[in-house]
Amino acid sequence: MDDDSRVEFDLNSALKCYHDDPKTLPCSDADAELLDTEESPENLTNAQINGILNPIIDAVALNPDAIAKVTVLDNLQCLLKYFAHIPIQAAVKISDIIVSGLSAEVDIANQDMEADIQAAVKDHRMLLEIYGFLLQWVVAGLETRASEKPSASAATTIGRKGKGKAKGPAQASDMTGQLKNALEVMCKAQKLKLLRLFITTSERDTFISMFTRPVYLILENEQRVKNETIKMHAFKVLCIAVKHHGHAFGAQTSIIQNLTYFEHLSEPMAEFLQILSEQYDYPQLVDEILKDLSNKEFNNNDLKGPKSVSAFIMSLSERAPRLVMKQMTLVIKLLESESYNLRNAVIEVSGNLIVELNKDEERSDTSKEQVNAFFDLLEERFLDINPYCRSKAIQVYSGKLLDLRTKFPKRRQKVADLACRSLQDKSSSVRRNAIKLLAKLIESHPFSALHGGTLRKSEWTYRLDAVNKELMELIPTIEEMEGEKEPGNETVDQELLDDATDDEGEGAVNSDGSPKKKKAPTATEAAIAKVNENSAAIERLELTKRYYLDALRFIETIHNASEIVLQLLSARNKSEVTEAMDFFRTLDVFRFETAKAGIRRMLRLIWTKASTDEGKGVQAHLMEIYRGLFFIAPDSFTENETANFIARNMISLTSDTTAAELTSLEQLLSRMMAEGKVEPLVIQKLWQIYGIQKQQISRSQRRGAIIVLGMLALAKPEIVIKELETILRVGLGPLGRQDLGLAKYTCLALRHIAPTAKKAQSNDMGKLPNDHAIMQRLAQLCEMKSESKDWYGLAEQAVGAIYCLAKFPDVLVSEIVRRKTKAVFAANAADAADAAAAKSEKKEELEDMDIEMGDIEDEVEKPEEMEVETSEEKQAEKKQPEENPSFAPLSQLLFLVGHVAIKQIVHLEILELEFKRRKAEQEKKNEENATAGKKPKEDEDADELDLIGGTTEDDFTEGIARVREQELLYGPQSLLSNFGPLVAEICEHSDYYHDRNLQAQSTLCMAKLMCVSSDYCEVHLPLLITIMERSSDPIVRSNTVIALGDMAVCFNHLIDENTDFLYRRLQDSEDSVKRTCLMTLTFLILAGQVKVKGQLGEMAKCLEDGDKRIADLARMFFTELATKDNAVYNNFVDMFSRLSASRELGEEGFRRVVKFLASFVEKDKHAKQLSEKLAARLPRCETERQWNDVAFALSLLPHKNEEIIKTVTEGFRVVKAAAA
Repeated sequence: MDDDSRVEFDLNSALKCYHDDPKTLPCSDADAELLDTEESPENLTNAQINGILNPIIDAVALNPDAIAKVTVLDNLQCLLKYFAHIPIQAAVKISDIIVSGLSAEVDIANQDMEADIQAAVKDHRMLLEIYGFLLQWVVAGLETRASEKPSASAATTIGRKGKGKAKGPAQASDMTGQLKNALEVMCKAQKLKLLRLFITTSERDTFISMFTRPVYLILENEQRVKNETIKMHAFKVLCIAVKHHGHAFGAQTSIIQNLTYFEHLSEPMAEFLQILSEQYDYPQLVDEILKDLSNKEFNNNDLKGPKSVSAFIMSLSERAPRLVMKQMTLVIKLLESESYNLRNAVIEVSGNLIVELNKDEERSDTSKEQVNAFFDLLEERFLDINPYCRSKAIQVYSGKLLDLRTKFPKRRQKVADLACRSLQDKSSSVRRNAIKLLAKLIESHPFSALHGGTLRKSEWTYRLDAVNKELMELIPTIEEMEGEKEPGNETVDQELLDDATDDEGEGAVNSDGSPKKKKAPTATEAAIAKVNENSAAIERLELTKRYYLDALRFIETIHNASEIVLQLLSARNKSEVTEAMDFFRTLDVFRFETAKAGIRRMLRLIWTKASTDEGKGVQAHLMEIYRGLFFIAPDSFTENETANFIARNMISLTSDTTAAELTSLEQLLSRMMAEGKVEPLVIQKLWQIYGIQKQQISRSQRRGAIIVLGMLALAKPEIVIKELETILRVGLGPLGRQDLGLAKYTCLALRHIAPTAKKAQSNDMGKLPNDHAIMQRLAQLCEMKSESKDWYGLAEQAVGAIYCLAKFPDVLVSEIVRRKTKAVFAANAADAADAAAAKSEKKEELEDMDIEMGDIEDEVEKPEEMEVETSEEKQAEKKQPEENPSFAPLSQLLFLVGHVAIKQIVHLEILELEFKRRKAEQEKKNEENATAGKKPKEDEDADELDLIGGTTEDDFTEGIARVREQELLYGPQSLLSNFGPLVAEICEHSDYYHDRNLQAQSTLCMAKLMCVSSDYCEVHLPLLITIMERSSDPIVRSNTVIALGDMAVCFNHLIDENTDFLYRRLQDSEDSVKRTCLMTLTFLILAGQVKVKGQLGEMAKCLEDGDKRIADLARMFFTELATKDNAVYNNFVDMFSRLSASRELGEEGFRRVVKFLASFVEKDKHAKQLSEKLAARLPRCETERQWNDVAFALSLLPHKNEEIIKTVTEGFRVVKAAAA
């Protein structure tokens, strides 16, 4: 090459121009065609570029020294300026020229240095600098093209000649290949003996930076990092630079900077340091980076930096835990940071280091101390101020430490206690993770070595008692032996002295030369041997006892935790609820006694609102848990055994359940049946259990079978319809008469086969005639004589079944009531006559008369007729008292009458809806026929009947209302009209008819009749309120509260003026009455049935009730009320006045209630208005307590009013001075 055409390349000047603006690099000797297109480089075609590149390719291929030619270098630099706009083929060619040229130059330079040709060193240095500079530019250009949007890349190819348009998919592949080749040649160049080429360190660093800088640029692209090949080649370039060319400090600076700005580099940088440490034996960089990070301070507004650094440290501790451990004293400083992400990193690192130390086969004392220190750190973080850190500490245990080979029993118990405490954390995330941790502790518990894995407390207590008993038997033996050796009681055995002086040893012989025989063990020696044996046994038993105590302590902790988790089943956060459900499933697997309560409680979750995905998820999870617990048999079972197993489990779900639990179970099983998760063979087994005639089967099993079948029939009525003969034979037959509970649930199952409006089309069974066998059996059950209280539940379901199934239920129940009435009063008349005759013969027999109603306080006279007696007749009978028969028949009659009245109202409403439905269908058909132009004869007849009757919807509705108001209780032909005055008479004269059950049933009957007619309700409302106020029976008071709630819905205008009486029951002495009243008011207020007139203060007092269920219900009420049109804000002042004036609430209780209520005032406008209203009370406060109450309420409201603050301060001084 001519010296004249050789470029004088100054690397520093070129880099300066490149970093400032690559376009400023001089290219005056470039091809004129390139210079002309400087303003519009996108117009360059492949043909034009190839004409320039082909001679360069040939020259460089012949000798890489050709790159130093002025025209070649300027042409390449000019094309690199246009790199983002030229076709992809040209870009690839440029990259290949530079990469191949550098590779060839490296080979030549290496050969010359091996041959020790000093004259060529300067040339090789310049060529390497040129190639390195161009390669850096190429890599940057490739990354620029890669970062362009596909649409932009496609747009640059439009209008070009050749096949450039179809190169979209190949572009990325080619560029990836070019990057790989470029990175490989960088590694190759760094393997040269650069110390011989570059004399000073700065020159070498400058040359190396042309390789490392583009590598960092590549790593900034997240897609490049995901490519494993590119990532590994980039790491290799950096590792060689750090290890052999002093790039450690540069790498340290770049890594810390990248972590600050690029979140995706957290794990790749940790992986790079791991490779550098393990494969290149250079751990020093890790130490320096950790030192810098531990001292780095982050801006409070910087969220990305701490998060990225945190992820980096956590990843590094997983990949190279020993390296992090060396700098743990520095890393732990991050706990002082305000960023929770950095504290999370230290927590995660502690867990990773414990895992690493646990891998050692033999742990030294230092290792044990380190493990304990890390455990202490984790336990401290359970109380971190940030919930994310508390959650992270819990997650480290559940995700890493509990699966270790070493169980760390003491630490496990401590973390169990901490997790139990965390269940009460205010953060939902912490509570959820605490539940998960407790479940994990149970699953990995260390107490399965001796007795399997179950953790039933009663079994472990029994084992502990057995060990204690064995210890008590062994310990006295040792104490007796030790007592014999006490000072002053020693007795010297002569044989022991002989042994002590005999020193001939084992080879001793007698005087005649025969060997001496060994002496038999003495009694003392035997005792010592026994003591030694007992000591070993005691030591073993002591270890066993400690094992049992540890197990029982753990079980007790879980029992305490389960009580809290039971409450969390009602949490708002649905993920927390699902974790609680899984927790109780785990408890059931390990046979905890507390599992049953949780499994029962979670049944109510079937009612979770399914309007959201979370609600649907809770329901689906509940069904999955119940399916796993009760519907999946062991794999070894046959099909028949599986069916028996599932049937037994389903029946077990019905035992010892409340009405609410049965309702929830009904919803669950009916949904499972609708989804096809109950096999037909299981249903067959349930019918076999129900219908079996053998006496061996228990009542609970037979009852459970029909309960479950009734629930399944709710989704598929055919289940019961096909077995009506079995029902007639069993539940409605002799067995049902013997077991009224069985008959009750049989009637309930029958109710589920009634065709509703939606199912009527698909149900094969219509209404049954009144003379059907089932109807007759149901009537007989209602009329049967029984002193059992189970009759009431049976009669309720039987009447309900009649109204559901009978074609004319009102006719049938009228006959039942008539016959029941005749039976009751005829029997009473006969009994009275027999009693009078028996009294004249033998007075003593009257004292032994069997009266089953245990709540009868005194023996009262029973009216013989249905007519109302006058007060003179009563007084006369009181003067001549007679023994009465049982009040049960009359109580049953009144119950039957009241329930029939309610069912008749429902029946009328159903008839009204059915009429409207049929009329709507008829109108739709008429419209269709009118459109078709035809009118069938049947439709004409229907229209004529419709015109004759004039039955419009309004007319029909008015007719139903008239029947309800005037006919049912006041009609001359109405059967119920005879009972209205009767029940009122019994309720009004409770001093005469003072049988507890009779009063309860008569009050209930009167309340139900009051729901029928507003006239009857208006007349007897004062009597009902009086009963509610004065009755000593809490059941009666609860029933009247519920009745008033029903009347508020039916006749709101009558009850609206008397709601004060309802609120008074919130102060009832019985918790059951208060709870019923609170539930009733909650429904009425939230449904808008009653207007709130300042009585909310009484409900607010319930927040501090001693009964937790009442307090929780009140809390739920106000939480729901707050969502309705600022209701809490509108009534806040009234509630405050009542609470402040209440003597029942202490100052602390008052403050807790007000603080809870103030939390619902969220708007600044409302807070300001309330503050002004409350502040106006300060000058009128007469006592210090009143002023303190107002000041406390003002402190809860964010009013930001300086005048109020000033008034509060001055008021306090005034009160303080007055008090002094």
